[in-house]
Amino acid sequence: MRFTLRQLEIFLAIAEQENISRAAMALHMSQSAASAALQQLEQNYGISLFERIGKSLKLSAAGRTLRPKAEGLIAHAAELHQGFLGQDQAGDLNIGASLTIGNYLAVDYLTRYKSQYPQAKTQYNVASTPEIVDQLLRFNIDVGLVEAEIHHPDIDVLPWREDRMLVFCSKHHPLAKQKALTDGDLLAANWILREPSSGARQTFDRAMSGLKSKLNIYLELNHNEAIKRAVETGMGIGCLSEIALEYPLRRGDLVALDIDNRDMRRHFYFLLHKSRHPSSAVSRWIDLCQHK
Repeated sequence: MRFTLRQLEIFLAIAEQENISRAAMALHMSQSAASAALQQLEQNYGISLFERIGKSLKLSAAGRTLRPKAEGLIAHAAELHQGFLGQDQAGDLNIGASLTIGNYLAVDYLTRYKSQYPQAKTQYNVASTPEIVDQLLRFNIDVGLVEAEIHHPDIDVLPWREDRMLVFCSKHHPLAKQKALTDGDLLAANWILREPSSGARQTFDRAMSGLKSKLNIYLELNHNEAIKRAVETGMGIGCLSEIALEYPLRRGDLVALDIDNRDMRRHFYFLLHKSRHPSSAVSRWIDLCQHK
């Protein structure tokens, strides 16, 4: 073979940083050494792994194809190293979670993971579903946890667990004492909802089939907490995951509303890049999440 693991590490660092100087700094080496290693790797195989665009280095077509294979090889080499040392470590793990999952659910699993594998380095990023998808496609995370149905040719989608959306209002809202809402009630209400690209909104729009175009979308917000606060002040009614509403419903600050014949169930999903073989850390993370 005409490459070394160190050359692959340098290639991957440059791919992530899109800059040789920043990659060298991350690897604690000189810029000239990193540049020479990349040049040697490219010369050994007669290919160009990057294209210079302005001040940044972007992966070439060959670089994009080889990056996930290099990621997998480095991950397996790290696992082999731990095996030689006799250490049963799960390895490093970089997780991305959409807002509802990230803020209300996955932290408990992360705590359990860290208790089982205290030496494993873990990164945990909470962002919108489109951002999590983008990070996965850029290989910035190992696994994504999202609440929206994703269809992308480079992503494997694994069902995780079922969730349910709830329509809710302030305890002082006129609808709070009503047993069930009719279509007329839904059309008359001011709605405070998540943004259209979110998984929560995807479920809401599907459930409101036949009424969606007639609803009064009074306000769209990017965060669950902002929606709960706006609803609590009496600005309108909302629709969020029951996970996000557990504590305010229990305190009585918010009231869940029954709606007739509207299916508010949905699923959470794991996202994996098709070109990247799951590491043992990813496999153990998924297994842990699937056991409550």
